[in-house]
Amino acid sequence: MKIIHSEYKQRNMKIWNEVAPRYHKRWASVNKGPFQSTKKLVELVNINKGDAVLDVACGTGVVTNQIQKKIGKSGYVIGVDTSSTAIKIAKKWNGKKSNVDFVNIDAEKFNFSKKFDVVTCQYALFFFPNAQKALKNMKNSLKKSGNIGISVHGSKDSVPFFSNIIDSVTKYIPDYVPPGSPDLDRFGTKSALKNEVSKAGFSKITVKDYVFHFSPGKFEDYWRNYLKYIAKPLKEKLNNLDYSKRKELKQLVKDKTLQYTKKNGEILFPWQVLILGAKN
Repeated sequence: MKIIHSEYKQRNMKIWNEVAPRYHKRWASVNKGPFQSTKKLVELVNINKGDAVLDVACGTGVVTNQIQKKIGKSGYVIGVDTSSTAIKIAKKWNGKKSNVDFVNIDAEKFNFSKKFDVVTCQYALFFFPNAQKALKNMKNSLKKSGNIGISVHGSKDSVPFFSNIIDSVTKYIPDYVPPGSPDLDRFGTKSALKNEVSKAGFSKITVKDYVFHFSPGKFEDYWRNYLKYIAKPLKEKLNNLDYSKRKELKQLVKDKTLQYTKKNGEILFPWQVLILGAKN
């Protein structure tokens, strides 16, 4: 299992290093679709001026950016992520400030000598092969009555932006999602998320359920942008499909989007997000 985990992590890091600039431009830097949750996550954990905050799996620094507005000059925030490319973008996007720092580190392995008032983690818990290890790490980093805030996407049926394509592609390319990858919607229900966090020893757990909406444009825009933004290994697998299979696949995806397509041809997807708050 450890070998599979390390292979998965290496692969994931490589992918994130490649897609981070596109991810930042298309998603993280705009408050559209699922990223409407950023503000809600930061509000939920109740950050005060002077607080020390740790942003785990900070990516390109979108949550960190909101946190630094709350802590004032007397607080500080550290963003940690395994992707060196994401960290570079986060540093640039957040600007040089003496109380904002970014560290290139694995969520399952970090250890800070100082304890934090608040820990945040947006859209990452499902990526960690050993989520318990990461959660216990976060718990150990918190002060005794510190707050944690975690956001995840809902179950795959409630995030059709992804599932419409993934479910269709895996019919044609069974190993599209490599074996050994964690199930990315394993915390997509309130009970699954709550149970995982409770198991790590957190208390006073609440989970809020939001449904945001996102329009990728018309079907051709949705399909073209998916192909444009995915990582190279996935692109190669799709490119290896013969022409007729690709055509069938595209039609299958299109059929799945019809229930979300408005009269003018624009697609409007619902996007469920769960945001959890808890105490150490």
